[in-house]
Parts: sequence; C-alpha cells; structure tokens
Amino acid sequence: MVSATSPSDNSSSARLAPRRDLEKSSDNSGSARLAPRRDLEKSSDNSGSARLAPRGDLEPSSAADGRRVALLTLGCARNEVDSEELAARLHADGWQVTTDGEGADVVVVNTCGFVEKAKQDSIQTLLAAADTGAKVVAAGCMAERYGRELAESLPEAQAVLSFDDYPDIAARLDAVVAGESIDAHTPRDRRELLPLTPVRRRDAAVSLPGHGTPTRATVETDEHTPAHLRPVLRRRLDTGPVASLKLASGCDRRCAFCAIPAFRGAFVSRTPDELLAEAEWLAKTGVRELVLVSENSTSYGKDLGDPRALEKLLPQLAAIDGIVRVRASYLQPAETRPGLVEAIATTPGVAAYFDLSFQHSSEAVLRRMRRFGSTERFLELLASARALAPEAGARSNFIVGFPGETRADYQELVRFLTEARLDAIGVFDYSDEDGTEAAGLPGKVTAATVKRRYDRLSALADELCSQRAEERLGSTVEVLVDSVDGGVVEGRAAHQAPEVDGSTTLVAPSGGGVDLAALRPGDLVRATVTATEGVDLVAVPDEMISAAPGAER
Repeated sequence: MVSATSPSDNSSSARLAPRRDLEKSSDNSGSARLAPRRDLEKSSDNSGSARLAPRGDLEPSSAADGRRVALLTLGCARNEVDSEELAARLHADGWQVTTDGEGADVVVVNTCGFVEKAKQDSIQTLLAAADTGAKVVAAGCMAERYGRELAESLPEAQAVLSFDDYPDIAARLDAVVAGESIDAHTPRDRRELLPLTPVRRRDAAVSLPGHGTPTRATVETDEHTPAHLRPVLRRRLDTGPVASLKLASGCDRRCAFCAIPAFRGAFVSRTPDELLAEAEWLAKTGVRELVLVSENSTSYGKDLGDPRALEKLLPQLAAIDGIVRVRASYLQPAETRPGLVEAIATTPGVAAYFDLSFQHSSEAVLRRMRRFGSTERFLELLASARALAPEAGARSNFIVGFPGETRADYQELVRFLTEARLDAIGVFDYSDEDGTEAAGLPGKVTAATVKRRYDRLSALADELCSQRAEERLGSTVEVLVDSVDGGVVEGRAAHQAPEVDGSTTLVAPSGGGVDLAALRPGDLVRATVTATEGVDLVAVPDEMISAAPGAER
C-alpha cells in the first residue's frame, strides 16, 4: 500500500510564498513554494475533518446559542488527539464545539507542517475556511513552525497560534471574535525550551499539546488516586470505536531529513496513571481499540526512569473493561528491544502489529540519515516477531532519492522489500525540508532519477503488499467492525491499522455463523479470509468474540 507523498522537488527547501502567489510556483532553483489556492472545498468524512461550506448571510451565533467553533484536523493521529484537548478546553469555557464549519463563528485549522504537500494542503484548507465567512485561526504544526511568516503570508487567517497558546485557547478565540489583533509568534527551536536531561523535563513550564490537565478539576489527585477518578482533558470529536492515545510528545532523535523535533520539541512521556485514566475514559465513550501514538513510542518511559515502561503498560491497557485491542505504533527499529517485541507479539488483547520506521535498508544511506540498521538487521527483527506470532502484521515507510543514494543502495532497498513480506508500505520521494541537515548535504540525486526510483518502488510495493494479503487466504483473523453502511460491513484485522493499512469487508456466510445484519460498529468477530482485493481482505464471520456494549440489535 503506497501512501500519499510530497512533490518530488529535491533541489531546495519549501518556503512560504507571499499571498500574491496564488498558484504553486518555482524560482530559478526549482524550489517548491507554498502558494495559496482558492479552488478548494472540504467535505465531511469520518476522520474528524470539518465540513467547510459558505455561510452566505449567516450571522455569528447568538448569545443564547453560544459561540460556535469548528475544529478541522489535518495530518497525523497525534494532531487528532491535540484537537480533542482543544475541544475540551473550549467546551469548558462555553464554546459549542463541532467539526462542521457551516455556521461556525470561528474555524480553527489544526495544520500539518511535515512535508511540502501537507503544508500546501494546510494553506488551501485555511483559504477554504475563510471563504465560509467565519473567522479563521491557524494552529498546529505548520502554525508553530512558521508563526509570523505564515501570518504575513496569509492575511485571511485572523490569528496564527503557537502551542504556547493552547492552555488559553478560549481566550484567544474570544479575542478573535471581538476583532482584536493577536500577534503571531516568532518560531524557535522547541527542543531548547526543555532541559537536556530527560528526567527533568516534566517539571518544565512548557506547553505540551496532548499533555494537558483540567484547570477546573474537582478531585485532588496523587500517585494513589485510581485511574477512573483522575480527570481527563479531552472531548471526542468522533464517535467511532477507535481512538488514539498519545504516549508522549517530541523526539530526541536527530534524523537528517526530519524537521519535527524542532517544532514539536524534545521527548516527554506521559505518566502511566495519566494514560490509564484517559484510556478508561475513552472506553466509557465506546472506544474498543486504542492506537498508541507519539513521535517515537519505543522511547516511552526513558524520562520516567523506566525504559521498559511500554512493556508494562501494554497489558494494563489491554485489561481495561471494554477495550478489545491495543495497537502500538511509531516504533523505531534501533530501539525495539526483544522484551518489547515479545510484549507486542504475545500479550492478549494487544495487536501483533509492528509499525516500524525503517526509512531505508542500505547501511550507507541510513548512516547519512543519522539512523542505524541494515537489510540483515531489519530482516532479523521481523523474523523475531514472526517467531512469536507467525501472523504478525508489519508496515513501514521508505524514502527514495535521499542525498548520496546510489543505484546499489536503491537495489539493496528493493532486496529488503522483496524479502520482508510487509503488509503495508509507504513510499516517499525525497525533497529538501528547510531546517534539516539533509537539505545541506552534497550528492543530491537528480529529480528525474528520484521520480523513476519512486515510481518503480511504488509499483513494487503495491505488488508485494497484494501478495502478502494473498498469503492470508484461508487464515482466521479477528476483525473489529468499524462501520456498517447500506449493508456493507467493514472493519480491520489485527494487522490493519486505521486508515493506512487496508481493511476487511465481512460478507454473509453461506450457512450458520454470525448474522451479518446484526453486526454493529465496535463488535469484534472471528472470521475466515476468503478473498483479497489488493491489500484489502474479504472474510466470512464465524463467531462473535465480543459484542459492542450498548449497541441496539
């Protein structure tokens, strides 16, 4: 399965273009620039995205109805958690929170600033929000990364907020509605805001999105307070049976191609008590699967004095009443210890699923990326997981065309993919990102070569992932039902993460078994795989493992 990629301009870093540049353009160096477009209309989906529609003659909500804010989330699952924290803060201060931009007084766009395509999407979405007639506020990674520059380039946004504004988000939106001007911040490297020593970071007075605690807590808590009595600062924007749980924020790695640590900051874990409290709260809202997210989940606990904290946390999360599946994601291969492999592969209720950030397999390229590993080491890691769980799922992303990548390096990557038997593969064509070490590296691969390697590897990835799906024909899988729409029942097996790894469609059995018409989102069923469609599976449900609580039958 090939994920969406950024444009293959690897000659120079992406820049924020002046507002007068209404289309994507290039300078003499071929540098892609961020240039707003006005021809975008967003529609509602199940991802928590806001639906943006022109307001026409709509006036702001009356005082009786309350102030209305639409939260639109772009990018990764970590951003979705941050948006739900913002929703809780706003709701506590009297705002009506929605994901539908129609009739909103303010549309807050939680932007993504990872690669150029994501930045383009963020700008276009901000412009679409402005076309609704609502006040527009930019938040999230792109806003944090560019601050004042983004504000000057995009006057359609009434405010560009930093992560430091999150604790006072309601006051910031009140000011926007009142027509007050909010000065945009000057970006800074957020790694410098926290102590170098990991164990001292939790005491620093720095805003960490997704780590907030309620300001109006009615219960005094300490280390002895049970999880179910701890207050949770989160308000769900989605009613589905799956939710992300944020283990930590930031990253201490220094990968040459990645700018994320500079605007997300150094690595800071949340405590197990905080996570268990939030997980219990999510379960009570109907969540059945928890997806553990962070910039680097394998580092969880290192700043808490316990490098094995994730191994200990997994069975505790899986034991929560109502939770039927816990899925770890964002694993760094170099930090994936044998104990963690065993915990993921063998703990009941934990998906035997390995989301491993390989990025490449040529040892020479990995060294230039400031990463570690090789084809053989990565194959050994996958083999160790499959020795414990033969049907374990595995996915990864890869970059082609990194500076200095030779034909031999590329062929080594092809060899790895051919032998790795991955269930899902994301392929990215390298492009320079401003503020990264890689942008200044010599040995740039030509754009034509990058495109050729990207196209070939993408085609190979599709073929290999389809073959891997076919290997599951006749096997038994546990499927969590995500949706039932017009008689079509769709869910995911343990090796399929939400939105990125394909899905499993359940079809009626020829006789006996589970009544397909009775299935509801949140049900967990055992099923037999009967067909494949690319990376997707088709399966016949054999028996109900766990029915979603409270669902009408």
